[in-house]
Amino acid sequence: MIFGGVEVNGVTFAAAKKIKISVTHGKRIRQISDDDKITFTEEDADGLPLPHNDDMVISLSVIDFKIKRVLVDPGSSANIIQLRVLVQAKLTGKIIPATKLLVGFNITSVMTRGEILLPTHAEGVTKTTLFKVVNVDMGYNVILGRR
Repeated sequence: MIFGGVEVNGVTFAAAKKIKISVTHGKRIRQISDDDKITFTEEDADGLPLPHNDDMVISLSVIDFKIKRVLVDPGSSANIIQLRVLVQAKLTGKIIPATKLLVGFNITSVMTRGEILLPTHAEGVTKTTLFKVVNVDMGYNVILGRR
């Protein structure tokens, strides 16, 4: 769980909490608010041992390249991208200087190197997303949180 903001892609945390997906043995319940962009069907849970608490790791298209090892973490209140990803994509010139403290990152606190607005594309949805830029080792290239 990472704390770094009170909004989810421009939507307040209270509004973002409208989403509830519950998968249990033998019964699947899904309640989704009208303004959600990513949803899961019954078939998405096929083959999963239920109940489960697996991480959701996806690939995400940003501008004209694909970033692999993207963790979807609804417990995080910030979207985080590693500085080395931006170096490889030659996007460091777009970083907006901003130092913020992320609490709960790898069981410690981390200062950001800045922020960057990037157009992201997943499952037919393109959205400009604000990322906190960090220069630390983590198991993922990007963490998508509630923000």
